[in-house]
Amino acid sequence: MTRGKLEKYFNDPDIVNEPPPLREIHAIRLMIYDEIKGMTLDERRAYYTNGLDDICRQFNIKIVPSMR
Repeated sequence: MTRGKLEKYFNDPDIVNEPPPLREIHAIRLMIYDEIKGMTLDERRAYYTNGLDDICRQFNIKIVPSMR
């Protein structure tokens, strides 16, 4: 996710008066909402799983399955 991709969400009238850190969080949430809008449950699951996999690779995080 790049700052340029978020620019259009920063000008949303609902968040324009928020402090910058909250404004950024709200803009990210709006962007994700637009990306997953209309997806089926399986498509959303794949979207989040792929995003998690990318983050784990980027930061060299190993996920250990829970034994519950």
